Amino acid sequence: MQQHGTHSEPDLVISLLRRLSAGLVAPLLVLPFLALPILALPLFLAPSAALAENAPATEAEMNLYTRIAAVNVCIARGAGVDFEKAVGIAGETIAQLIQGQHGGVITQVGPKPLSIDDLRKGAINSAVLGASEICPKEVPADVMAKVQAALKASPAPKAPPAKAPTSK
Repeated sequence: MQQHGTHSEPDLVISLLRRLSAGLVAPLLVLPFLALPILALPLFLAPSAALAENAPATEAEMNLYTRIAAVNVCIARGAGVDFEKAVGIAGETIAQLIQGQHGGVITQVGPKPLSIDDLRKGAINSAVLGASEICPKEVPADVMAKVQAALKASPAPKAPPAKAPTSK
């Protein structure tokens, strides 16, 4: 039974919602005007971003891209994706990234832009090499054998010159 002057739960909820909605209308009307400068920010930054986009990919960036591709291969393989498909997707992603962000130019390779096909081949090779380091169990045995043979046949990287000990 309901006493005179008391509200049922649904009436109370509706009353609270009306009070809250009245308090929320003003901020919602002001919010677009506050967000406008933030939304317009990319338009002001676009000219400087466009200049940076065509800078050649540095060695550090290429190392990062290789790592990203390798991790993507490992994740895809862990999810049951075929190795060739996983490597192809990771390689294509990196090739498109280098093409779009760096105009196909890689500092370590030289000043000339590489074709998208050359970028794909290199990115796929990098993804395979990276995956063989990060998740060797996800790389098929025949591919691992080829990777190890290629690594043995390639010249060892030059070690940086040793610093002479300094005397105090």
